[in-house]
Amino acid sequence: MSESQVSLSIVVPVFNEEESLPELFDWIIRVVEEANISTEVFFIDDGSTDTSWEVIQSLKQKDARAKGIKFNRNYGKSAALQTGFKATNGDVVITMDADLQDSPDEIPGLVKMIREDGYQLVSGWKKKRHDPIGKTLPSKFFNMITRKVSGIQLNDFNCGLKAYKSDVVKNIQVYGEMHRYIPLIAKWNGFTKIGEKVVQHRERKYGTTKFGLERFVHGFLDLISVTFVSRFKKNPMHFFGTLGTLSFLFGFITTGMVIFEKIYNLYHHLPARDVVDQPLFFLALIAVVIGVQLFLAGFIAEMIIQVNPRKNEYLISENTEDA
Repeated sequence: MSESQVSLSIVVPVFNEEESLPELFDWIIRVVEEANISTEVFFIDDGSTDTSWEVIQSLKQKDARAKGIKFNRNYGKSAALQTGFKATNGDVVITMDADLQDSPDEIPGLVKMIREDGYQLVSGWKKKRHDPIGKTLPSKFFNMITRKVSGIQLNDFNCGLKAYKSDVVKNIQVYGEMHRYIPLIAKWNGFTKIGEKVVQHRERKYGTTKFGLERFVHGFLDLISVTFVSRFKKNPMHFFGTLGTLSFLFGFITTGMVIFEKIYNLYHHLPARDVVDQPLFFLALIAVVIGVQLFLAGFIAEMIIQVNPRKNEYLISENTEDA
């Protein structure tokens, strides 16, 4: 099977999942063969310390549809997904976790939603979860906040089971721990046809979870980061300049009022405090300095993006040229 014949690419980040990989791959192949979908499966070994890579190599020898990429150390799920996205050849791309908690039986339904229903991205919704309450409650709160900030009405942003039109994964950048916010990143890149599908969530069969409660703290910080970058990466002066203007005007007006008050009192022979004896004067000066610094930060950011080769790269959905 040549790369041009592949219609579905599946990307599976792997970190110490040696026991589940053979069962997962056999399950995927059984489902796609029944649905008659030509498929390639990319296992991205994110620096596993067990025998996961050896298992992946054995799967590659057994079936050419299995492909593997190995990192020399653990870079995180976002790096694994981004690397997998670059390597895919199918017109539909599906991501799933390697721990068997995502069911491959959902693959045909996800492919249908992309190809026939016109969605550019479909996110799984683990409506019934087999996780402890210490994981489900923070997850619900996290999803609620993300819905409010992003405006995307999804119930489960962090579900690893997602389907994409190929154009989406080829035109977004996933880094850090931004894999939680791929729908938001896709939206800010113009891919707004985002849907959701209720999917089966299975209990973990092998090993233990690789994520702790700290991921929710990191997730909140990442949400702030991705929201800021998505909105202001092309025009950072709009952000820094607005804040700088407000801070500078507050400081300038307040300083003027303090000085005017003293001059007025002196002119009318009223008691007058020295300007430097008033805490408000120093707060106003700090506001002026901060305003200037924010302006400088905006100018520097603008100069940086001027030399960024990606500054004027825009996604073209259709291109009509005269013959």
